[in-house]
Amino acid sequence: MNLANKITILRVLMIPIFMLVLLSDLQWNNYIAASIFIIASLTDSLDGYIARSKNQITAFGKFIDPLADKLLVTAALVCLIEMGRVPAWIVIIILAREFTITGFRTIAASQGITIAASPLGKIKTITQLIAIISLLIDNYPFRLINFSFDIIMLYISLFFTILSGIDYIYRNRHVLKSGKK
Repeated sequence: MNLANKITILRVLMIPIFMLVLLSDLQWNNYIAASIFIIASLTDSLDGYIARSKNQITAFGKFIDPLADKLLVTAALVCLIEMGRVPAWIVIIILAREFTITGFRTIAASQGITIAASPLGKIKTITQLIAIISLLIDNYPFRLINFSFDIIMLYISLFFTILSGIDYIYRNRHVLKSGKK
């Protein structure tokens, strides 16, 4: 197993630790959990960089890397529902988009087509991460000035989640028609 895949596995292993800390009664649990979430999120860029720069892209890495990302975001959002910080309907839309695009990519892959990440997909990811981190730290420092940055970012991420999902399907609609470009 190469270094990039080991880092991805580490990200997966960080998820239950993140959840245990977040849902615990530890002092500063939100901030500790947010730190774990940030480190786990940063490993996504690191493993991708290592895999590309050392030409260590593997089939396992192509499978586990996006799965690890989705598991991390899903775990955070489900915990935030339990904590009463995120409405369930928003998480359902986000998860529906992820399942839809994953299924869509699976169909494309079965036809020998690779669907690359789009700029909108990257914006979606960044806005989701910012929203989650803001929600994890209970909107600090913005709560000091009574500005709902966390909720605004949640809705911005929801917008880009929907827009990027529509964009992926529209730009690659040929996958559903005949299986050919």
